[in-house]
Amino acid sequence: MATDDFSIRFATEDDAPIILELIKALAEYERMSDQVIATGERLQKTLFGEQRFAEVILGLENNQPVGFALFFNNYSTFLAQPGIYLEDLFVFPEKRGKGYGKALLTYLARLAVERNCGRLEWSVLKWNQPAIGFYERLGAKAQDEWTVYRLTGDSLERVADPVAS
Repeated sequence: MATDDFSIRFATEDDAPIILELIKALAEYERMSDQVIATGERLQKTLFGEQRFAEVILGLENNQPVGFALFFNNYSTFLAQPGIYLEDLFVFPEKRGKGYGKALLTYLARLAVERNCGRLEWSVLKWNQPAIGFYERLGAKAQDEWTVYRLTGDSLERVADPVAS
């Protein structure tokens, strides 16, 4: 369980290096290190620049970052309400089992309620049974009827400019 020496705060521009470190640690855990092209400069621009695309909260143990959640707003047409999409939730492996992940998720749930959001949602890798078990114990329900699709790289470019293809 999270303790008195654990706190949560919104990240600032000065936190871009630790956010990048957390992203790289998450990518390593998810076996996707080769896909990380993020830089501190890109994070500063997209998270703290003129147009902010996402928000980050940091979990701190004794004022040292041990985890984070990166999230942004989405929208439900069926509810006619905004929602929060949790892109990443990560706690360093050596700091797990202390309730920090649950504390970060609880913080986001409260934020969703405060912001009048209709839902908080996220994706989880099918092989990540520890995370799936954690989410299910919290009462989260898998949305198995949906399949996520993604356009990136050349495919995204081709769809964006069909004349050029």
